[in-house]
Amino acid sequence: MADMEQLVADVFARACTSRAVLENVAGKWGVLALAALSEGTYRFNALRRRVDGISEKMLSQTLQALERDGLVRRDAQATIPPKVEYSLTPAGERISAKLIELIELIEGEMPRVTAAQQRYDTERAR
Repeated sequence: MADMEQLVADVFARACTSRAVLENVAGKWGVLALAALSEGTYRFNALRRRVDGISEKMLSQTLQALERDGLVRRDAQATIPPKVEYSLTPAGERISAKLIELIELIEGEMPRVTAAQQRYDTERAR
């Protein structure tokens, strides 16, 4: 445990394990799953409906990776039928808050982004 306390993450270092966590969080499905879970606890199918376009397999893989990273909590209740709910851990809440800021910034910039894309496409078509 003392070694873990000494660990310094450097995402730019090739062998740093923080790169894998960054990939899990910053990939399209990780961002959307964390952002959706920031709204509250979800059951699997409800989360799949919220994150429109994600396959069952991809959502399952994404949730497993985020759970392994300590960002998502999986609560399986021993009922019939079994009830499984997903929510954010405190670390997941902190990270998702930053992702929500990024999402809101991107959404707010969309008129300028769309205009820039149209200018670019027009210039490239010449």
